[in-house]
Amino acid sequence: MHAPASEPETRPVPDVRSRRSWTGRLRSAQLTLGFVILFWGLGALTSSLATGPDAQLRLNFALTPRSVPDHWWAVMTSAVWARDLTGYVLETALVLLLGVPLERRMGRRAYAIAAVSSQILGAGIALGFLALAQGLLGSWIAEIGSHLFVGPSAFIIGTAMAGTASMATLWRRRIRLVVFALLLLLALYSGGFADLVRLGAAGAGTALGPLLMGRRPRFARPVSSRHEGRVLLSLLIAVSAIGPVVAGLIPHAVGPLSILRFLFTNIQPVDPQTLQALCSDPVQAKDCAVAQLQLRAGAGGIFMAILPSFLLLLLAEGLRRGRRFAWVGTLLIQVGLSVLAGIALAGVLQPTTSATGASEGIVAIEGSASSQPFTLALPLLLPLALTIILLATRRLFHVQAPKGTYRRLAVRVLAIAAMLSVVYVGAGFFLAQDFSPVPGLPELLADVPDRFLPLGFVLDVPPAIFPQGTAAVLVYEGVGVVFWAVAGVLIFRTFLHQAHTRHDASTERARKVIKAWEGSSLSWMTTWPGNMYWFSASGRSFVAYRVSTGVALTLGGPVGPKSETTAVFDEFARYCRGNGWTPCFYSVPQELRDYADSSGWSSAQVAQETVLPLNSVSFKGKKFQDIRTALNNAAKAGIRYEWTSYASAPFSVQVQIEEISEEWVADKNMPEMGFTLGSLDELDDPEVRCLLAIDKRHTVHAVTSWLPVYRNGHVVGWTLDFMRRRSGGFRASIEFLIASAALSLKDEGCEFLSLSGAPLARVEEDPSEVPRPRPRSRPPGSLDRLLDWLGATLEPVYGFRSLLAFKAKFRPRYEPLYMLYPDAASLPAVGTAVARAYLPMLNLGAGLALARRIFRWPTRSGTSGRNRPSSRRGRPRGRT
Repeated sequence: MHAPASEPETRPVPDVRSRRSWTGRLRSAQLTLGFVILFWGLGALTSSLATGPDAQLRLNFALTPRSVPDHWWAVMTSAVWARDLTGYVLETALVLLLGVPLERRMGRRAYAIAAVSSQILGAGIALGFLALAQGLLGSWIAEIGSHLFVGPSAFIIGTAMAGTASMATLWRRRIRLVVFALLLLLALYSGGFADLVRLGAAGAGTALGPLLMGRRPRFARPVSSRHEGRVLLSLLIAVSAIGPVVAGLIPHAVGPLSILRFLFTNIQPVDPQTLQALCSDPVQAKDCAVAQLQLRAGAGGIFMAILPSFLLLLLAEGLRRGRRFAWVGTLLIQVGLSVLAGIALAGVLQPTTSATGASEGIVAIEGSASSQPFTLALPLLLPLALTIILLATRRLFHVQAPKGTYRRLAVRVLAIAAMLSVVYVGAGFFLAQDFSPVPGLPELLADVPDRFLPLGFVLDVPPAIFPQGTAAVLVYEGVGVVFWAVAGVLIFRTFLHQAHTRHDASTERARKVIKAWEGSSLSWMTTWPGNMYWFSASGRSFVAYRVSTGVALTLGGPVGPKSETTAVFDEFARYCRGNGWTPCFYSVPQELRDYADSSGWSSAQVAQETVLPLNSVSFKGKKFQDIRTALNNAAKAGIRYEWTSYASAPFSVQVQIEEISEEWVADKNMPEMGFTLGSLDELDDPEVRCLLAIDKRHTVHAVTSWLPVYRNGHVVGWTLDFMRRRSGGFRASIEFLIASAALSLKDEGCEFLSLSGAPLARVEEDPSEVPRPRPRSRPPGSLDRLLDWLGATLEPVYGFRSLLAFKAKFRPRYEPLYMLYPDAASLPAVGTAVARAYLPMLNLGAGLALARRIFRWPTRSGTSGRNRPSSRRGRPRGRT
């Protein structure tokens, strides 16, 4: 019997009374406070607080593209001044907000090294980039030649990025993505010298962080999960949408992508002098109307000007949720922007003589093209590049809304458009005297389509009618604003609809068969996306399969009445041969394997399922000491179990589940597996139950998901699928959850729990001891030897055998699962099909990373166990 643990099983969470006061926190951040005192003291002594340093101080101590080598000290001295009082206040807040926790977290020495190094290297990277880019981006470099940089923003951002090296993988990746996306946006669109210095400092800090933490820097890890890929792409689309808006709102944006504001927005009004010249010439009356429309554009005009960006931001949320509709919508917008960019390029190649009104943007682009062609080519390629990225990642976006969602959306949107069109024509006819020229009914009807288009799309052609009165302006601009605002709300609501309620006819039919008859513990996995369904002639049985490399790979055996199993097996094999496919039954039980052997099929054991009968579960006796310890320690730590479903869980719980899952995938640094291994996507199903380990502060320490096993319309058991825990949470949380599930479901009258299968692992039971996974002494064939070798090779990465060893502490019953194939000559194709099913996201980069992890494992035995499968220590953080 184990003694009570000397250390708490959870990371201590200090309560409010034990936390340090703010004065204590500040006392531990002496470097940060010292800098703030110096910052304000120098500003006061040099009378720089109100308007920044004077011309002489700027010349000597502010950093400019020409400071080196004559004023090399400006690399450091630029950090202790700000442009004006607003800069002093904002940058002081930034230093305190980031510097105080960073100095305490990193230590004073590492903090000082990171700050000084980031400042110096950031300036050096920015100056080096300007020197190298002179030939390609000469016009941009010339425009920022007179810019200067002052303030501590560069070194504090660089230090913050260095500090991320000590964070968990998930938050390190998220923070870096957000910071770099923001800094890149500012550098590419605003394009100021200060933006380049901050970006360089962030890059330097990121590289320095691991060195300060005592380890080597690592290159970017491949995206390991579908969810993470969606988040990254949605972030990319959001940045591309915000960029033109930022460039349009910044008065003197000079970045290489800043001219996109002339293509995709039309925010900036024309110059007042140009307006006066236009309107004094009667011949240019329509150009005058265009200029007036731009000049008087208020919030409604700005909204219509940035409409493409608004829609892209809206669809980015749909991309994050994996919605196919959002992917299609984003793709169409990017294709449209590519076409618009091509039209703009054609306009540059065939310039017009007009340089006023709506032609201002084209003239600006012509100027860029004449001075530096690459400056024009770069932004015009952006929408095309995003289009290619969207096409390459289309497999990530397979989630569809419930049936009829978009039909109802289309009806509502068209109804709103029709209603607003009638309102515009009616109000315009009533207010005809407030338009110039006075329109008739035909003119108003012809003008209706333009009211729904983005402002920048209609100003290339002078308007036929122009509003002059206030009421006319409200009607003229309000129609489009109201339409797109309401349409945006309706589109966003479709993303909130639970996708799991949408199933095609085949999936619904398969679910009915599962519930009406009997399948295996894997049967509910057949309802996951990616499977196709073949139904038997009787209609009472089906087989779920997917076709790859000419192989029809099934997920489990036939589902339906047991009396039809063998007949359905033969019927499906004939169906496959009729289509030119090789049938392969994957993860089937011993009974079906025996029948296939008698029919001349070959087989190989591919997994070991662990089944826990609930009628005898009590977790009493010495052999269950670890389980009882987990239960007792959870009670002492105030951790309880709670049944829920992902869809019905509070939003805060959903966020924590997502955080735990993504942390595990990111830390694993390996492609996320599928097929018989569920992810967050499969968790979002009302039939799937989630069991949480949650404490008094509503912190989720671990989550497991359970798939129902039906027999004749009743749930008789549950299969463990998703199994992940928080890295800093209650260490025995998985043992606690599985034991709690067994006791709870026993009380509900269930017959068994399946702890699911462990691929490429097997066990030989010894009645005298706890079963331990080990290969057979005499594998029956070469394929079995190959699978044993593959299981041993992948063990350091995925830990299947360690997982099976972990499950052994529950004393389950072991049931082998087999792969059945008709001909040994088809094994190469079968192996490829299985690999593609389990690793649908495997690409060249992920494959190389997998190979590195496999073949370097034996040489790293002395390294930290952080990246090893934690199930080696008996407490897995992964899933079955």
